Amino acid sequence: MRDSIVRRRAFCARAAGLVLAAWLARPAMAEPAGRGKRPRPPAAKPRRIVALDPGHGGVDPGAISPHGLYEKDIALTTARELARQLEASGRFRVLLTRRGDVFVPLRERVARARMVYAELFLSIHADALPDSELRGLSVYTLSDQASDRETAALAARENKEDFIAGINLRRQRRDIAPILLDMARRQTNNHSLALAHAIIAELGHDVPLLEKPHRAAGFAVLTAPDVPSVLVELGCLSNPGDERLLPQRSHQQRLARGLLRAIEHYFGAHAAP
Repeated sequence: MRDSIVRRRAFCARAAGLVLAAWLARPAMAEPAGRGKRPRPPAAKPRRIVALDPGHGGVDPGAISPHGLYEKDIALTTARELARQLEASGRFRVLLTRRGDVFVPLRERVARARMVYAELFLSIHADALPDSELRGLSVYTLSDQASDRETAALAARENKEDFIAGINLRRQRRDIAPILLDMARRQTNNHSLALAHAIIAELGHDVPLLEKPHRAAGFAVLTAPDVPSVLVELGCLSNPGDERLLPQRSHQQRLARGLLRAIEHYFGAHAAP
């Protein structure tokens, strides 16, 4: 009797050992939802910073159409619509160099954009030409001559506290600083050209374009050495067709959508994330 009890206990012990070994060797099961640490969500991509510069303002009305439309008003409402669409995309932060009917000096507009480390600068305007038959959108980049003058002026200044393209010019040798500044300026010019071409390509499908829509001039608002910059003339207030379209909200929304696509194309093709 005693022997049979011993045999049963030994059998039970072996069986319990086999069960324990099998339990320890089982595949790990996923934790039930809501227990343990939650997986970290992927980090959101930083939003790109775009400066929008509604031209003129305050005591400076800009161009005035035959029926009394002010360029400063067209520029501001269109820039606000573009800012709204950029922000709504979730991919951009927007600086407006002016938010109301106020006068802002040209150099101050550029300074405000650089202060927030803007990655693009779009100055928004509406043209007026002597020939009322001419109409359509055009885009200006800084001319080579104006660019060279601006680079020389910046390099010659005694106060070189500014960081140009991430470089503190004050810490550079006197003969090296102008070379670095010129390299930054040339890269910025190339990016400005790319943005201008993207704007013309995108908006050319939706709105009339001025003959030879890409042009170059020495506009002061385009002289930031490290911020790709363009000046967009939305149309010609001197033309009856453009004068009728430019104040319409639907047309401003169409312009803003084209500019948004161009900005997205620019960052996708020419700027690192």
